[in-house]
Amino acid sequence: MQEQTHVHEFVASTKLAEEGDDRHNHRFAGVTGEVIPKGGSHVHVLFTNTDFLDHHHEVGIETGPAIPVGNGKHVHFVKGRTTRDDEHVHKLEFATLIQKPLV
Repeated sequence: MQEQTHVHEFVASTKLAEEGDDRHNHRFAGVTGEVIPKGGSHVHVLFTNTDFLDHHHEVGIETGPAIPVGNGKHVHFVKGRTTRDDEHVHKLEFATLIQKPLV
């Protein structure tokens, strides 16, 4: 059996999209997948849905590499966009939470 690796929680909001009365954003949260070794560091993949405001979007993206924040902990920067739904997309930009927050 393969040993499991760490994951990261995330909670974020999309950037605003559309104009006028239709201008809005969405919130989303979840947990990344396990470690994917990459270029001397590692990344994670995340997949979730946004909240629902007459429609929702999917978020499926690979994080950037680990960013050390001290005490052996790290976060990952995430930048991208949602799926196109209701004739628009939302840009997103956020950092994951640290791995193993209580350890």
